[in-house]
Amino acid sequence: MSRRGTARLALAAGAAALLVLVVFGGLGSLVLMGVGWAGLALTAAGMWWMLTHTGWIRVLAALLVVAAPLGVLLLYAAAGLLWVVLVSLGLWALAVSAGRAALVEGTPPSMTERPVSRAKRPFLIMNPLSGGGKVERFHLAERARALGAEVVVLDPTQRQDVTELASRAVQGGADLLGVAGGDGTQASVARVAAEHDIPFMVISAGTRNHFAKDLGLDRQDPPRCLEALTDGVELRIDLGYLHAGEPGDPSTGRVFINNASFGVYAEVVQSPAYRDDKARTVLEMLPDLLTQPSGTRLSVRAGSLTMDGPQAALVSNNPYARGDSAGMGRRERLDSGELGVLCVNVGNAAEATELLLRGRQGRGLTAATTREVVVDANAPVIPVGVDGEALVLPTPVRCCLAAGALRVRVPRHRPGVPHGAPPMDWRRVRRLALTMGRVAAGRGAA
Repeated sequence: MSRRGTARLALAAGAAALLVLVVFGGLGSLVLMGVGWAGLALTAAGMWWMLTHTGWIRVLAALLVVAAPLGVLLLYAAAGLLWVVLVSLGLWALAVSAGRAALVEGTPPSMTERPVSRAKRPFLIMNPLSGGGKVERFHLAERARALGAEVVVLDPTQRQDVTELASRAVQGGADLLGVAGGDGTQASVARVAAEHDIPFMVISAGTRNHFAKDLGLDRQDPPRCLEALTDGVELRIDLGYLHAGEPGDPSTGRVFINNASFGVYAEVVQSPAYRDDKARTVLEMLPDLLTQPSGTRLSVRAGSLTMDGPQAALVSNNPYARGDSAGMGRRERLDSGELGVLCVNVGNAAEATELLLRGRQGRGLTAATTREVVVDANAPVIPVGVDGEALVLPTPVRCCLAAGALRVRVPRHRPGVPHGAPPMDWRRVRRLALTMGRVAAGRGAA
């Protein structure tokens, strides 16, 4: 189907979604929509109360989070209109999907791939504890050695400096460095690869594998990442750097491949209990962090924009997709040359509700892109979470970007290559559907 046809399908499906509500819901369609929005608002309020309270209030808030959406569904069912709502939602989902598909052309292309020859002396570092033991479970070391790679499996009983291991390997003639492990280990080795301008390779053997996901790698099949050794292509991507105190060379400092967090999340990561039980630690610490500030007040300067007193700030190596307010999803590309910035400042249940309903348009969330971010505070040092690792750094902390600093070797065929689908924009879809039609008609008349 042509882009014009897809845009028209989006408009038709959107209109049909509203028509189904009006025709089969009658005047009650307005009530249906009101009940749905009320359910979302109560769910958001319940989540806020659950995060900011303990004891019986948290229990009641958790019940509200479950009861609100169930209550909405029961009301729809009791009125005999549940099918109307489901059909309308299905049509609306089709409309949004078709609209985004129609807007794909003209969006920035995916990251440029460059053909390369096979590495002669690849050197891989593997952490046997990452991802619950994926290295051993998938026999990654044996598979990599069979493909000609030198592999060092870290000893879990003693601390080993992966940066030193990688540096020694380069001195010994390694022409590719790779990691099967978490994002923190990947960042340390990526810095060495960038300094020596040799390819870097990622094997998705970590727990979350955020970086691997944004490279399009198969997170469920780590052995498939090893295809980069025999049938690979190369991407040139950006690297983020952290500097504490005075400005430094953009290519020096602490590397981050995903993001650096400040404020609430960074405070949580500092807890010794976080590694053993993340969910419980978050639930125990958030009430005090959100409602009883420790006195440290952040100030974030992103280009010409200054944000005072955010509860949390996330600086990412390239911005996250617009539909991802939490900064936990996908970056559409890693070579834009810009940092992404998300600052959150939510003070009550109403603001939490607005953030849930409106996303990046909510007052509690500020998003920006820039080449440099400065995070300062009314304290000499602040906690920082760098790719999930806990640090304490002197203020101010500067985040900058080294564009195209890292050569990444990936398999030629990857299941999750980002397509860069644009956010939904109804005005553009409508203009696309109507304007192209007029152009075609004009050509026919001529």
